[in-house]
Amino acid sequence: MLKGRKPVGRETMAAHYAFGPLEDDIIIKHRLLTRTTTTRGEPPLKKLQKKFTAFATEVEKEAENYGDCERLAKSFLQELNTFEIPLLKSRAVIDANVREKENFNELKDEINRQISQAHGDIEDLKKQLEESKIERQHKEECEAIRKLIAMQPPRSETQKTITDLEKEIAMLEAENTAGSRTLDLRKKQFALLLHVVDELQNTIEEEQRSLMEEMRTAVDEHRTGLEDANGGPEAMALD
Repeated sequence: MLKGRKPVGRETMAAHYAFGPLEDDIIIKHRLLTRTTTTRGEPPLKKLQKKFTAFATEVEKEAENYGDCERLAKSFLQELNTFEIPLLKSRAVIDANVREKENFNELKDEINRQISQAHGDIEDLKKQLEESKIERQHKEECEAIRKLIAMQPPRSETQKTITDLEKEIAMLEAENTAGSRTLDLRKKQFALLLHVVDELQNTIEEEQRSLMEEMRTAVDEHRTGLEDANGGPEAMALD
C-alpha cells in the first residue's frame, strides 16, 4: 500500500535548505559574476579561461601549428561570443531595470504628489463641509423664522388691530377719568349728605331736648297749679 504523504510546512521546508539567507546572497552574487546559472557543470568563465589558456599555450609553441592555433582561436572566439551574449543580455536587463527603477521613482513621486494633493483636497472638502453645515443651519433658521412670520397676520390687519386697541385704550382711559370724577363728586355729595344728616340729627336732638324741657316745664307748671287748686300737699297726696 502507498503511504499517505505528509503535508510539508514551512518548518519542514526550511529544514531542507542547505544555506542561509546570507550564504544564498553570496552564491547568487558569485553566479552573476561568473555567469553560472546552475550548480552543475563547468562555469562559463572557467571554460573561457581554459580556451584562452589552450590558445595561448599553442601560440607559444615553436612548432608549425597554424592549423591548431586557428582552430583554438576560433574555439576561443566562439566561447567568447557565447560568454558575451549573456553579458549583453545582463546589460539589457540592467538597463531595463534602471529604466524601470526610474519609472518607478517617477511613479512614486507622482503618487506622493497625488497623495499630497488628495490630502489638500480632503482638507478643502472638510472646510467646504463645515461651511455647508453652517450655511444649512442658517437656511434652516431662516426657514423657521419665515414660517413664524407666515403664521402671523398681515401687517395691515395688525396695524388695524393696534389702532382699534389704541382707540379702546383711549375710551377706557376716558371712562376711567369720568368714573374718577363721578366718584369724587359722589364722595363730596356723600360727605355733604353726612354733614347734613349730622346737622339734622343735631337739630332734631336739640328740638327733642327743647320739647322735653317744654313738656317738663308744662308738667311742673300743671302740677304746681293743681297743688295750688287743691290746697296743698295733702290733697295732692290724696289724689
